[in-house]
Amino acid sequence: MEKKQEILKILSAKLRDIVSRLSIDFDELYEIRLRVNEPFIILLSGREYFVSERGSLEGKAEEGYIVKARDIRETLEYISSFSLYAYEDEIRQGFITVQGGHRIGLAGKVVVEQGNIKNVKHISFINIRMSHEKKGCGKKLLPYIFDEGNICHTLIISPPGCGKTTLLRDVVRLISDGNEEYRGMNVGVVDERSEIGASYMGIPQNDVGIRTDVLDCCPKAEGMLMLIRSMSPEVIAVDEIGKREDIDALAYVMNCGCRMIATVHGHSIEDIRNKPVLRKLVEEKLFKRFVVLDSGNIPGKIDKIFDERGTVMFSGITE
Repeated sequence: MEKKQEILKILSAKLRDIVSRLSIDFDELYEIRLRVNEPFIILLSGREYFVSERGSLEGKAEEGYIVKARDIRETLEYISSFSLYAYEDEIRQGFITVQGGHRIGLAGKVVVEQGNIKNVKHISFINIRMSHEKKGCGKKLLPYIFDEGNICHTLIISPPGCGKTTLLRDVVRLISDGNEEYRGMNVGVVDERSEIGASYMGIPQNDVGIRTDVLDCCPKAEGMLMLIRSMSPEVIAVDEIGKREDIDALAYVMNCGCRMIATVHGHSIEDIRNKPVLRKLVEEKLFKRFVVLDSGNIPGKIDKIFDERGTVMFSGITE
């Protein structure tokens, strides 16, 4: 099913009519923002537009269609197949993944019991994030993270929105599938926010490779240990580490002989070194490769690759 149809089937009747009139490339659509009593907004090709009732793209907020409470309510009914209660576990985490791997972010009144989030009620804000794959973007990285046929422990460092998940996903696919030069490996993915595999009913909607097993919506630290115990992975991949328990689990996985590929928010190795929880990763040389992404508008573009000593192995400037 093409992206346009995947989106139309989960929108309210009014929004469906508006979106069906849009004359756009849906492969370049990244976000649909719905907020009660606020203009209908989309993010297309890196630019924000207000969508009018007649389906035109406008630059002024007052020209955008004003989203009604019934639009939100009806859209939620379609997203959940009229059984919102069946998605309580996902809603507690703030999102639902739908067919096609698109992630629906939700916000409203949070219900807390004994310090834990129990539910989100009166949902008034929806952010539909379109699933995008960029196959092949990881090819350039492979020669730098393989050493004598084995994967080096690799940390991908990137500011938000620069494609670290996109790059990680493709690297997982390439390692899993293998090729004439590198044998395929069993890869375990802990997909805490359903962004790597974008699983729908347990099945990844993104291509993560033929030898990849995915734990969807699972906390990273617990998931890494579960994979070690149950799936015998040669490589484990996780996105956006940052908690102390993540670091402890990483060290355990490495001590078990399994290779790690992880991502983290940051701008440089020095940035990671200055964060108390993450400092250990650099100072104890747990990772053998550090990949720093470019902060430009090309998702997954590599700026520099360093080894554990801080020696530059690749620089995008020299390309």
